[in-house]
Amino acid sequence: MGDRYLIRPDPTDPRLTQRVSGVDHTGARIATSVTVERPLTIFLNSQEIVTAMTIGDYPEYLAIGYLLNQNMLRADDVVTGIDYDEELSVVVVRTARATNYEEKLKKKVQTSGCAQGTVFGDLMDFIETAALPPATLRTSWLYRLIHEINITPSLYLEAGAIHGCVLAQEDRPLVYMEDVGRHNAVDKIAGWMFQHKVPAHDKIFYTTGRLTSEMVIKTVRMGIPILVSRSGFTAWGVELARKAGLTLIGRARGKRFVALSGEDRIVFDQDLAYVEEESAKQRRKAAVHDD
Repeated sequence: MGDRYLIRPDPTDPRLTQRVSGVDHTGARIATSVTVERPLTIFLNSQEIVTAMTIGDYPEYLAIGYLLNQNMLRADDVVTGIDYDEELSVVVVRTARATNYEEKLKKKVQTSGCAQGTVFGDLMDFIETAALPPATLRTSWLYRLIHEINITPSLYLEAGAIHGCVLAQEDRPLVYMEDVGRHNAVDKIAGWMFQHKVPAHDKIFYTTGRLTSEMVIKTVRMGIPILVSRSGFTAWGVELARKAGLTLIGRARGKRFVALSGEDRIVFDQDLAYVEEESAKQRRKAAVHDD
């Protein structure tokens, strides 16, 4: 397990957690792992764009993905350099194209994503004209994919207080990113795809978090036709997915899932008699992860 990933979580990375002492429900002294979060300031050329709270891994991918998903960096832009200063917690993305987003920064829309996620108003217009590619999702792929993700060692299982996102192709998970905000995990995958010129038309995007408007917009912006979550939906997320023609699948646990958009892409080829239900222990572990 795990050798099919190109990138997957490393819960043993000492930079990502720290041990903290306290007491448990009986009053006994305990030591437990907690997730570390730290600020990262992103610049585009000479302009400061945002300071994000993040776990600090893959800062270059996070910066590139954030700028892409905020429509500040175009798919055809030439990135001439990415400079990361760990001591200052700053990433500077440099492009051949001159940029100035002072006005755009004044009209950002607050979203429901945790850790202060934002999208800019003009991204809503992108949904209206989006043209996602045709694709197929076999339920046999979906069940195998979810099973492999669930058994992958992760920072969430080590310390909690984290969200995960996975880029997959058919039943193979390719890149698994975690962060304190699910939008950060999405952006890191978007940045990885941009840097490695990975096509989106045949990919599946999986998230542990809710299927909100922000998740839908970012997935559509990335050009991925299928979005899956073990968590639930928001009404606006569903509305935007239908406008964009995105296949939207939520509450994917054990044998069960619900598709509220793009159902025509789904091929029901799995005999459910051979799919295990999610155990009570798995449900308890995931309860906080879904929020």
